[in-house]
Amino acid sequence: MKFCSSCGSEVSLRIPEGDNRERFVCLSCQTIHYQNPKIVAGSIPEWEGRVLLCRRAIEPRYGLWTLPAGFMENNETTEQAAMRETWEEAGARIQITSLYGIFSIPHISQVYMLYRADLLEGTYQAGEESLECELFDARTLPWEQLAFPVVRETLQRYFAHQEENNGFPLQRGEIAAHPRRGPG
Repeated sequence: MKFCSSCGSEVSLRIPEGDNRERFVCLSCQTIHYQNPKIVAGSIPEWEGRVLLCRRAIEPRYGLWTLPAGFMENNETTEQAAMRETWEEAGARIQITSLYGIFSIPHISQVYMLYRADLLEGTYQAGEESLECELFDARTLPWEQLAFPVVRETLQRYFAHQEENNGFPLQRGEIAAHPRRGPG
């Protein structure tokens, strides 16, 4: 950050009085510009034992498969964000059944919240951000073509719980930077 979004003056990275972390502070109006993690909300749309994935039509990770998910917008709940992203990316209506996972990705300042959801009527179609959408089970899923480590971790846990048939307990974890794959 170089300039204040309040007055346009230069900012400086320093520890404001009464704080313990470096923040961008305006040299003119003294506005403190806090930068906080981004929330990514998404779904695991389920239909007859399979999950719906989208093949990305945008960067990062163009052409690779992911769960429908994206950044929350202001004035929406995490559930609303997950439903909106599923509609935008997969043209699918869902009914959320439970929160499945909360994953911190500190190296890129993101938190993923993924919900289990029923795919209503089993209908879907690729949205603007997707090349195609498809239902997969653990055997048919393109494991080597998944876009993000957090998606791989989520689906590995999900299918393990599905196979155990003991329910789907809330998952949580931290996704570390992967030297080859990069973010999230």
